[in-house]
Order: sequence, then structure tokens, then C-alpha cells
Amino acid sequence: MKLFFSLVCTLFFASACVMPSADNGNYDVIYSIDSVMQEEADAGKEKKVTIAVVPKVASIPYFDAVEDGALEAAEDLGVNVLFKGPAFADAKQQIMIIKELIEQDVDAIAISANDPQELAPVLLEAKEKGINVITWDSDTVPESREFFINMVDPETLGRHLMDTLAWNTDEDGEFAILTGALSAANLNEWLYWIKVHQKEYYPNMTLVEVAANDDDPQRAYELAQKLLQTYPDLKGIIGNSSVGPPAAAQAVKELGKEGEVAVVGLSTPNPMNEYLKEGAAEIITLWSPKKLGYLTVALANNALNGIEPFDWQEINKVGKIRMDDDTVIMGDPMDFTKENVDQYDF
Repeated sequence: MKLFFSLVCTLFFASACVMPSADNGNYDVIYSIDSVMQEEADAGKEKKVTIAVVPKVASIPYFDAVEDGALEAAEDLGVNVLFKGPAFADAKQQIMIIKELIEQDVDAIAISANDPQELAPVLLEAKEKGINVITWDSDTVPESREFFINMVDPETLGRHLMDTLAWNTDEDGEFAILTGALSAANLNEWLYWIKVHQKEYYPNMTLVEVAANDDDPQRAYELAQKLLQTYPDLKGIIGNSSVGPPAAAQAVKELGKEGEVAVVGLSTPNPMNEYLKEGAAEIITLWSPKKLGYLTVALANNALNGIEPFDWQEINKVGKIRMDDDTVIMGDPMDFTKENVDQYDF
């Protein structure tokens, strides 16, 4: 009814604007319904939604690939995407970024959280301002977001990482873990399942240290060197954040310990390509971070349109997702070895 009334008024106004010319008695159209419709179309363009995607840290290959996927989704879906992350994996820097995004009045914020508790208040503030908040990669407390997009099932991933190391150490000896930030929820959950799986299935293996690098590549490299010096009998290193395996492989290579110390973990294939072929690393595991970026923007856009994710939902260019309560599971992990690493470019 409101639309009909508006149309009648518009037509009346358009008719009223058809005025007789004072010079020759002809009628000149000075305002037509076409111009009204064009103005409405222009207003529609101005309403293009903006989705802010916040990674744990900027400018590392893993999150660069996520950004590629997010921007591809933005183009496909006709939305704006702002991709902005801190220089270091630090919750305080992420809080500052979120406050800036609230000031910019974005429509949605999708964040990979460096600290689930510390980020909660500012995300709740965003929600109170009417901004849709979701998490991806690393979660916050559930109250501060709508849903969480997880790449894989955390138990499956943690157990699998432990298996890949055991396969390359004859299920025996000391090993260490290079993790990112100690406050990161996803890394801690994977750590938990790595430890559970080791205790259940590999009693002859001993975890000697978990070293945190805050997703800083240089710090990860220095910690890997220190681990190799501190534990001369070390037989393996698991990197459970993407900067860990390249750092560990470089340290192993420099000490000439290829084949003596196994390196496995999570990383994109390109930084590990040569290390895998040279034998400085054995297996790396991941999912497609580009697909993760695409999925994050697609689901954020769906949520803005009132469509919540559901089990077996088909997402264009991603595939069918699964739901575990309020958590989206994107798919299964993938392994990269010297035999198949050339098949992937990210």
C-alpha cells in the first residue's frame, strides 16, 4: 500500500511537471518518471554494503590468500570489502581496528580473534551499534558474535597433525610445538587435541616444549633455532600456525638436520615448496585459505540479507558446508608433500 501511494504521488508529481511553454503553447517535460527511477537506482548504489574482514595479522602468506578470496567474493556479490589487520598478532591492535570500523559504520565485521575474552567487549559494542559480527579462523566468546566459521573440525585437525609427525619419527622420541599467540582460541584447541592424541596413541613420544611466536616469522625462526640447540635429541617439530613450519624448516636446513628432525604442521604450500623438495620438511597440512576468505564474505553477506548458515548449505565456489551448533565447518584438511606441492599455488 505504501509503495502504491508512493507511485501515485510520483506519477502526480511527474504529471505536474509537464508544463505548457510560454512561448508557443507546446508542452515541455521538465521532470519525468525516468529521472525519478534513475535517482532511485543511484540511491540503491549508494547503499552497497561494506563487510570488514579482520585477520589476526597482516601481510603473511596465509592471510594474503584469505584476502584474495574475500576480494573475489566481493566482486561476485557486489559488496565492498575492507581487509585490515594488525602488524602483529595482538588483541589490542585488533581492538583499535574494530573501533575504527565502528566509526566508519560498516555493515558487518568478520574477525579472526587473537584473544577471545579481550576482544569480546568491543565486538559487543559493534553489535549494539547494529553491526553484524561473525568470526572466522579463530573464535571469540559466543556472546560477542553471531556464528563462527571454522576451517575444519578441530579434533580432526589436531589428531591429524600428531599423526603426520609420528609417521615421520617412527612414533618415538622428543618433539616440540611452535605455536602462534598463546591466547588464540583455535591454536589452543588444536594444541589440546595434539596432546590428547599423543597420549592415547604415541606413548613413546615426548612433548618437550610449546614455544609461542605471536605469528612473527622472525621470532618463529629464532625459536626454532633455540629448540634445536636446547634439545639436541629432538626428532620433530609441529608448527600449528602458518609461520611455524617455514621457520622450523629453515633452521633444520641451516643445521644440516634434514631427515634427522621432522618438520610438519600448518602452512600454505608456496613458502614450503622448496623445503619439502629438499627434505627440510616432510608434510604440511592446510585447507584453502582463499576459499575461507570467499566463504567468510559470502556468509556475512547472507547474514545481512537474513539468511543464516545451515547444514549442507551449498556455497558457490566453496561447496557444501556443515554446521556444528553455531559453528560452520568448511571442509576437511589437505596434506601437501614433495610429490603434490607443485599442484598448488597459494
